[in-house]
Amino acid sequence: MNFENLFNNDRRTLARTISKVEKGDQESVDILKGIYSKVGSAYRVGITGPPGAGKSTITNQLTKILLEQNKKVGIIAVDPTSPYTGGALLGDRVRMNDIGNNPHVFIRSMATRGSLGGLSKKANDVADVMDVSGYDFILLETVGVGQSELDIAQAADTTIVVLVPESGDAVQAMKAGLMEIANFFVMNKSDRPGSARAISALKTILTLRYHDENTYMPKIVSAVASENKGIDEILKTILEHKEHLIDKKIFLLERFKRTKVRIKEIVEDKIRKELWNSESDNSLILSLNKVITENISPYKLADDIFEQFKLKIL
Repeated sequence: MNFENLFNNDRRTLARTISKVEKGDQESVDILKGIYSKVGSAYRVGITGPPGAGKSTITNQLTKILLEQNKKVGIIAVDPTSPYTGGALLGDRVRMNDIGNNPHVFIRSMATRGSLGGLSKKANDVADVMDVSGYDFILLETVGVGQSELDIAQAADTTIVVLVPESGDAVQAMKAGLMEIANFFVMNKSDRPGSARAISALKTILTLRYHDENTYMPKIVSAVASENKGIDEILKTILEHKEHLIDKKIFLLERFKRTKVRIKEIVEDKIRKELWNSESDNSLILSLNKVITENISPYKLADDIFEQFKLKIL
């Protein structure tokens, strides 16, 4: 495949390439291998948080400011919708209607396709394709499923957790693990009652967070995204975090860590596909009776299957 049009930001080529990559077949692997030498220029920002927090509105307003600064923005919006109905695409394009037709913005909606982490398994690959196509920022907006969006931290350089006063269950949000992945927080709809109390609770929790000299202490930015209030501060904090990573010489180290996790996931996925072919699946079904009626431990059966797999690949 000739990647020249992709590298020159041809939108049709970009759309077609993303569609190919989403299939996850050998062609998609060949594409990702072929473009990888060009990957790494775009800054990736993850935007996550509970449902109704205003993640899409923040993404929309943030994109407008970046456009004013002559930046190109790629948006990956991951929704818990069917990959067959096109519902996710329609939903996100309606929410981002005023930026969707801008030639310097490319929006791709994706369904989670069973990813419990809130971020489609293919979102990282799609971000690579956008990256080589010349986008300065890639915004990854995840589904609003509350307690299972943690894998966005494996895709983004800066991760923003968006909360609202009513989720004043800020403490519960922290227990979900969002505390660990947030580089900073946005208290959206901060004109509502309870905002000050929610921010105070967050600040208290943040004082308990472990940190050393390289840790970026998360800020809490107040915003009313629907009125475009606080968006400048959000962008300023993103750039501050980026500068911190570079100044402390941990920017590449963080990408190194995420790449290590990604490679492990790719290898595990390849092993899973190789292991659970139709033959091994049928063998498992035939052996299940032993577990149910003969009290053979599931662990014993799993060991047997794994040993057979090792013999096959040696």
